[in-house]
Amino acid sequence: MGVDSSTIDAGPLAASGPEIAIAMLSATQIASLHDALSRAWHLHGSPADSLAADPWYEQVARQHRANFELWHIEDEARAPQIADADLAGVKRRIDRTNQLRNDLVEQLDVALLGWLANRNLPDPAAPLNSETAGLIIDRLSILSLKIYHTREEAERTDAPTGHAERNRSRLEILQEQRTDLAGCLDQLWRQTLAGERRFKLYRQLKMYNDPSLNPSIYGKTGSETLP
Repeated sequence: MGVDSSTIDAGPLAASGPEIAIAMLSATQIASLHDALSRAWHLHGSPADSLAADPWYEQVARQHRANFELWHIEDEARAPQIADADLAGVKRRIDRTNQLRNDLVEQLDVALLGWLANRNLPDPAAPLNSETAGLIIDRLSILSLKIYHTREEAERTDAPTGHAERNRSRLEILQEQRTDLAGCLDQLWRQTLAGERRFKLYRQLKMYNDPSLNPSIYGKTGSETLP
C-alpha cells in the first residue's frame, strides 16, 4: 500500500454516507485515514475531525485516537526521568485508555455486524474467521503509528551513524506488513459479503477496571485469594 501521510486527500472519506462507506469497506481508505490523522495530531495536536466527516469513518478515527493516546501515555511511563511517585497515575491512565481502545474496537464490529444483519449476513454456515474486522482495523491503526514514528526516526538529522538506514529498513518491513494485513481485511469483507466467511462479535470482557471483578479493587489481597 505504501500510503504517504503527507499526500493524503481525505475528501472521498467525507463524501459518502455510512451505508455506502460500510458497503465499500476499504482497508486502503482506512489506512489512509489513520495516516492523515496521525500526521495531523502530531503536527497540530487537534482531532482533525474534518478528515473523518462520514459517521463510519468517524468511528474508525475515534478508535485510532485511543491508540494514539495510548502510545504516548506508554511513552511517558518509559521515560527514565519520570518519578516513581508519578508512575501510578500514568499506569491508571494507560488502563483507562486501553479499556476505551477495546470498547471502540467492539463498537466497530457492532456497526459492521449490524449492517450485515440487515442483509441476512454473515452466513451462519460459513467458516468462522478467528479475528474480527474491528480487531484487524485496530492492528492497522497501531501499524500506522509505528510507520509514522519509524519514518520520523529515519528522517532525524541528529541521529547517530546508521540510525537512518536501520529505520528505513524497518519502515519497509512495516509497510509490507500493513499491505499484507490490509489485504486480509479486504478479503475477509469480500468473503463475508459473498457468504463464504463470517466473523462474530467477541466481547473483550476486561476484568482489571471492573471494581466487582478485580480483587485488588474490591478489597481482597493476593494472599486472601490463595487456596
